[in-house]
Amino acid sequence: MCSTGFVRSLGFALLPLAVCCIVANVLLFFPGGHIQQEKLSKLVWYMMGIGGGGVLMFLPAGVFINLGKCTGRCWNESFVMCGSVTAALVGLAGSGYCFVISAMAMLEGPHCNTSEGWKYPFANERGRYLFDQTTWSMCSSPSSIVEWNVTLLSILLGLSGLEFIICFLQVINGLVTAVCRTCCYKQDYTLNA
Repeated sequence: MCSTGFVRSLGFALLPLAVCCIVANVLLFFPGGHIQQEKLSKLVWYMMGIGGGGVLMFLPAGVFINLGKCTGRCWNESFVMCGSVTAALVGLAGSGYCFVISAMAMLEGPHCNTSEGWKYPFANERGRYLFDQTTWSMCSSPSSIVEWNVTLLSILLGLSGLEFIICFLQVINGLVTAVCRTCCYKQDYTLNA
């Protein structure tokens, strides 16, 4: 199979990205390094980095890494590449979920203690707080919660964007390889019978 090495490298690239998404999402459960389960932002409970950008990415990564082991023995190469496209589509869904929920959480801002009690002080600003760091002092506790959330959610946005690009590359690669397999092998065709 002409693109097996490329696909395997995509699979190996997905593994650390998935692990980092899981770690970033787990850290969101401990704002400022402290345990405060009842005071967490509601979108953190959607587990976008654990489920979408993390565990769900292990399926396409596993399929991509093991792609060459089944060709020639189990199925024909076009069928195997179509299976990798299906796994890549699952990866697109997971990374897309992680990206969208992370973006929504970033726009909503953190759930923090203000002078008016626990609330979402930046919820109606549509992300303008991201560009005005003087407003971040509205959150008195947990300490540095705005920086904590912005940093971790930015990491999740970046990682899920990379995962999306990798899975999209495999969708294109898999479709081209499945449809145009003969282009890869440069077989000689003659008109002699």
